[in-house]
This record gives sequence, C-alpha cells and structure tokens, in this order.
Amino acid sequence: MDTETLTQEISTRFPDVASDASLLAECVAVCKNYSVSPEELQYKWEAHNFRPSATRSEISAYTLESLKALQGQIHRERSSKANVQKPAPRTPLVTSIGRGAFRNRNPAVKPSQTAVQVKPEPVDGFGMAGVAGPSTVRYKGPSNDASARKKRAYRYMHEKPSERGDVLDDRIDEFAERIREHYDLADLGDPSSSTADNITVVGRIIQDDETVEEVKLADGAISLESSRTMGNGARVPLRFDWDLKIRGGVQGSGATAFFPGAIAALRGKNGGGGYFQVSEVYTLPPLMPSEPSAKADTEDSSFSVFIASGPYTPDLDLGFRPWRSLLTKIQQAKPAVVLLLGPFVDSAHPLIKSGDVDSTPINLFRTRFTDPLRNYLDSVPGSMVLIVPSVRDLVGDRAVFPQSELPTEVTRGDSRIRLLPNPACFTLNDVTFAATSADVLFHIRKGEFSKRGEDLDATAPVSAEDTVTDPMTNLCRHLLQQRSFYPIFPVPLELASEVILDVSHLDGLRLGGDTDGEPEYAPDVLIVPSRLKQFTKTVYSTTAINPSFLAKNSYVVLDVAVPEAGAKAPLSPRIMKLEAKVE
Repeated sequence: MDTETLTQEISTRFPDVASDASLLAECVAVCKNYSVSPEELQYKWEAHNFRPSATRSEISAYTLESLKALQGQIHRERSSKANVQKPAPRTPLVTSIGRGAFRNRNPAVKPSQTAVQVKPEPVDGFGMAGVAGPSTVRYKGPSNDASARKKRAYRYMHEKPSERGDVLDDRIDEFAERIREHYDLADLGDPSSSTADNITVVGRIIQDDETVEEVKLADGAISLESSRTMGNGARVPLRFDWDLKIRGGVQGSGATAFFPGAIAALRGKNGGGGYFQVSEVYTLPPLMPSEPSAKADTEDSSFSVFIASGPYTPDLDLGFRPWRSLLTKIQQAKPAVVLLLGPFVDSAHPLIKSGDVDSTPINLFRTRFTDPLRNYLDSVPGSMVLIVPSVRDLVGDRAVFPQSELPTEVTRGDSRIRLLPNPACFTLNDVTFAATSADVLFHIRKGEFSKRGEDLDATAPVSAEDTVTDPMTNLCRHLLQQRSFYPIFPVPLELASEVILDVSHLDGLRLGGDTDGEPEYAPDVLIVPSRLKQFTKTVYSTTAINPSFLAKNSYVVLDVAVPEAGAKAPLSPRIMKLEAKVE
C-alpha cells in the first residue's frame, strides 16, 4: 500500500489524528516499518489506550506519546517471536519415536509443553523486565538479592518482650557513647542516684503518666528512662532550671524540644527529691554532610525528579483524577525519575472500607498505576519509576513499619519500575535520597514540648537557608539528630493505625547509615510527606521536602544540576499545584 493510500485510510479511521500532520506521518511510518495495515493499527491502538477501571472505562486520547508506546509494544512482540527457537528437523528416527510408545511417556507432560521455550532472564531479582533504553541516571538502592529481601520481609508477630527491651536499650547506649565522645565527657551517670555534684545522663524521653490520653509533653509531666546498663532502666521525672543552658545547638535557636521516644543528654543532679533537676541540655550531634564524588562527571548529569505521595484520589471517589492529571504532566515534562510514595490503593479510603468497589486491589493498582507507567517508560527510554509503599496499601502483604517492598506481581515484573522498602535510602547520580511514606512530622508535632534556654557553644548554621526558628525545619532537624526515620516511642494512641511500629526491627529505620560499619552521612534529600503544609527547607546541609498528598493536588519537582568538580550537585526543589479540572 503506497503512502497516499495509507494516509487516506488512516485519516478515515482516526479523524482526530488527521488534523495533526506530524502524528499522521508517524502513523504512516509505523504501518510501513512493521507491515501493519491501518485496520490492524486501529485495533491495536484502541486496545492499547483502553483504560478499564472500577468506576468508568475509557479510551484515552490518541497522542504521539501513546503511539510511541504502542510502537515499543509492537517491537517487543516481533522481537519475542523472532527469538523463539524453531524445533530441530524431524528425522525419520525421531518421527518413528514420536509415533511410538515413547511419546508423552511422562503423563505429567502435556503435548503443548513439548515446544521449546525461551527462559526469561531475571533482572535485579524481580523476574521479567521491560525493554529499557540506556539509563540517563545512575541508580543505587537497597540490595535486591534473596537474603536481603527475606530480611526485609520478616515475620513480625514472633518477637518477645525481652527483644524489644534489648533494642530500646541498645539505642540509648549507642547514643550515650556517641555523646560522650562528641563532648569529651569523662563518664555518664545514673539519673535515679542521688548525688551532690552535677552529672551527665543519657536516656529516652517519656511521658510522666502514660495512662492519660493527652500525648503532648508538658513541663512537670516529662520523665527520662535510662537503659538497664546505665541506670537499671529507671524512670525519673525531670524538672528544669529557670536559667536552663542549651549546649551545642544551632546559633540563634534559643530553645530545645523534646517528644516521646527522643534520646536526650542532660546535665544536672538528683538531690533526693524523687526527680532529676536539669541545668543543661546537650544537643545531639547531627549527621555529617555527605561527601561529593571524588571524580568529576564529564557528562551532562543534570536530571529532574517528580515526587508525589498518596493518597492519589480524593475520599469522594475512586476516579484518581489527581493522578491522571499528574500523568499528563509527567508525559509532557518527561522527567528522568518518577518517585511515588504510597498509599496507592488506600485501605482507609471510605469507598474501599465500605466495600463499594468491584475490582481487586492488585487489578486496581495495575490499571491505574502499572500500565500507565509502563506506557510512559515505553515512550521515554532511559527513565525510571521508584515506588515506596505505605502500611495502608492494600496491594502490600506487610502492614508493619519498617515495611518491605511491594510484591513484584503489582508491576508485572517490569525492572524499570523499581520497588523500594519503606523507608528507603538510595542514590541518583551521587545524590543521596532518604524517603518514607509515614507522616512522622505530624506525629512528632503532636507530642512536641519546647523549652527555652541560653545558648552555649552554639554552632553557626551550615547554610544561610537553615532557619533555626522555623517549626517545620526543626521537625526535620529532629530526624537528623535522632538519626531515625521514626524516633517516636510509643506511637501516639490515636495515630496507632497509621504506623504499626515493629520495635525489634528499629535498625530498618536508621537514617544516615546501617549496622555494617559504614560511615553515617546525612542524606542530600529527605522526603517526608505530611498532612502539614507542604514545604521545601534546608536543614543543616540536607534539603527536606514535604510534597503533601496528591489528593490535595500538590507534588514536587526536583531539578538536579550538573555539579562542579569537588562539589555537590545544586538542587532546586519546586512545589507544584495541579489545576482543578471538572470532568
């Protein structure tokens, strides 16, 4: 069929395409290159753009991006057919054996299984992979070998109370040694022992009366719990001097803050009155800033990251309108990385809780997320998608925190969609990221108690953008000082359904390093979605980002520029808003 005939027939079958000369020319090229008739192209394109859902099915618009994705699909189908090995010629001997008693001697083998099959190659331990182009971003993330995945997918209802106590004590003892070395202290004391001189103690902040419903700490209702090594696990109420001193804080702060579960270093004495009188607070040493790459990157290593967090649809419906709007933005901008945090199919959604849905969670995830993302990756080779789950995700089989990655079935084994645990630490072109879907900032804010004091040996802010009086900045500062994605203990009672904390696996919440002896560094980017107002802040040397929830039409675009030799890559986060559209 010549070009003119193809053009006319395609215009007849696709009236919307006929007005776009460039798209029409691409359709003609696809028909010629793959020997596809206009009728066959129509059937394939309609099937490719068909979007079934629990509420309404539709055929998306015929665009150049969807045509490119369809072209990639046709190419894969042709390639897979070409790679299937043909059976060897049947010799007379083989033919005679096939007709005889040896044919299908094993009753478990069916005739359809005698054809030669090509064994798919696993990629990153996730099974089948999509056809990915050359990656534009160097990615390094959590290990995906069998032992690492098994460690993250632990059995979480088999812990003993003694194990929880050991983990909590080890965390206190670890910080005690770090504080002793940082402030060059000779020794640490027991807050429950009466002494005539001031001593330095380290322990965990707890509420004085855990039976009350109020979770917010208050002056006169705050205690310190020591480890069994340092103080036999005693709990001692705290009282603060009127001229309290704060040592080692950031210059200009003039205050310190506590919350349940925080590790604290205090100086004072127990005069025998049943409480510890605090005269000085030692600020916890922050994580070291990450080091830039030793060798300069001669190639253009700039890239952009789209960051969004669930819920992805409002409570009124399961139409996922905000997510579909974001998909349009992604297809237009073509970012190198798309980072999505759960929940995706939210167990707390009113329609799902009431059972008013006629699709399984995994099918809903695939039709709404997996298939559109694969179409995008087909049209933009070299891009990647990173998915961090939430404990509220119905498609996951782990509801505890820390949480393992989603099962590979949700992405149909496409290696371009990388499944990460929650929380997750990873690197993109030497830029380190730390992300979690838990609303830790709101949980800290619920129980935070501030105490003003006089600064001693204060350090200057690392960056001019580090505003020490900003509440959101200081919430993120807690995470970097406590070196944990979730330093709260226990979880606030009214928020317990949001985070089912597994205390015996607190190592999975470590921020800045692991237990293998590697140096602990602050991440370059800290992503902490929260119901608090969206923001981008500089905390020490870290860029902290709260993209809020996509259901509130908020997301973030992070631009990473080319770094200079011996320096970190400049980061430019932008808070974006989706336009409200009526459908």
